[in-house]
Amino acid sequence: MKKNLINLLLFLLVFAVFTGCKKDEYEMIKIVKMISVQQMRALPVGMTKAIPAKKTGKIYIYNDYLFINEPNEGIHIYNNVNPGAPINVGFLQIPGNVDLAIHNNILYADNFIDLLTFDISNMNNIKQVKRVTDVFNQLYATGVQKYLYIYKDTLVKKETYKEKKYYDAAAYSSNSSSGQGGSMARFTLMNDYLYTVGMNNLSLFDVKTASNPTFLKAIPLGWGVETIFPYENKLFIGTNRGMHIFSATDPANPVQLSTYSHIFACDPVVVQGKYAYVTLRTGNMCMQASNQLEVVDIEDPTKPKQIAVYAMQNPHGLSTSGDILFLCEGNYGIKSFNITDKTKIGNNMLQHLTNIKSFDVIAGPKSLIVTGEDGVYQFNYNNAANLKQLSIIKGQR
Repeated sequence: MKKNLINLLLFLLVFAVFTGCKKDEYEMIKIVKMISVQQMRALPVGMTKAIPAKKTGKIYIYNDYLFINEPNEGIHIYNNVNPGAPINVGFLQIPGNVDLAIHNNILYADNFIDLLTFDISNMNNIKQVKRVTDVFNQLYATGVQKYLYIYKDTLVKKETYKEKKYYDAAAYSSNSSSGQGGSMARFTLMNDYLYTVGMNNLSLFDVKTASNPTFLKAIPLGWGVETIFPYENKLFIGTNRGMHIFSATDPANPVQLSTYSHIFACDPVVVQGKYAYVTLRTGNMCMQASNQLEVVDIEDPTKPKQIAVYAMQNPHGLSTSGDILFLCEGNYGIKSFNITDKTKIGNNMLQHLTNIKSFDVIAGPKSLIVTGEDGVYQFNYNNAANLKQLSIIKGQR
C-alpha cells in the first residue's frame, strides 16, 4: 500500500512538472540501457488489440495479410484483401523485434537475442509455439554474457542531449508457402531453411518442421552485414563494403562463391535474372560514400562484374517487377525506372514521386507497398509511369 502511494505521488509530480512546461521544450528519444537476460525473457509477448504504429520498420506480405514491424516493439498485422482499405486486426507484441519471416503459417521473429516462433494458422488466435535462445548474440554487452543492450523511450529536454550521440536499433535489421519481404530484410526463407544475418554473420535454421526451427550454425562474414536477398538457390548478402554471393544448393551448408566489393556505403540488393541491382548511400551508419545505383552482371556468380553506375540522391530499398525497378530515395521520394536496357536506366526514369519519404518497397501481387516516414503506402502499379495511391496506413507520432 505504501509503495503504491509513493508511485502515485511520483506520477503526479512528474505530470505536474511536464504539464507546466512548454510542450516543445521536450521530446522523446531512445537511449541505450542494459537489462539482464532473465528480465528480457520476462517481458510480455503476444497478441494485443490493434493499435497504430508510432514508427514503421520492415514490411512483409503473406497471403492476404500485410505485416508491419514497429522497431523494437512488435508487428502490426493488417488484413490486406483490399489494398485500398487495409484493416488493422491486431498487434503482436515482441520487445526487441526488428525482423520477421513466414513459412507454412509459422511466423519467425527476433526477440532481442532469441528467435520466437508463432502459429498464425488462425489469425484470431495467434500462439507462440517455440523460443530458440541465444542465437542473436550481437546485442550482448561485450564480455558480460548475462546482460544485453535494449533501447528505452525517454522524455528529455531538447538542450540536454543535442550534443550527444544516441543509437537507433532500427539502423542495425518466394514460393507459395512463404511470404515476401523487402530489400532491407535480415530474415529470408528458402528450401525449408531460415537464413538470418546479424552485423557480422549468417545464421542458419532448419525449418522443415516449420513450428520447430532448429539452429544449425553461424557463418562469420566480417563486420558491416546489412541485408539478405534469396534468388534461385543463391543468397545475396549486402554489406557496407560489398555484396557476398553464396550458393545454397546444399541449403544446410551455403558456400561463398564471390564478393563484389565497392566503397564503404550502406548496401541493399535485389536480383532479377542475371543481374543484381545494388544501391549505395550515405547515412548515419555508412560514413562517407556515394549515392548511386550499381548494376552487376552475375551470370557467372563466381565473377560478378559491374556494367553500369547511376547517380542517385539517397537510395534505400528497391524492388523489381518485370522490366520495372522501383527505388526508394529516402527523403527525396520514390522513383520508377524501365530497366530493359541496363546501360540506359538513368535515362529511362518513368516517374518520381517527391512527396513520400521512402525507406523500402515491395512490388507485391496486389499492390506496390512502400514504407514512408509517416506510414505505409500502397499503390496500383499497373502503369509504373503513373502510380495511383490506393491507401496509406498512417503512423501515430
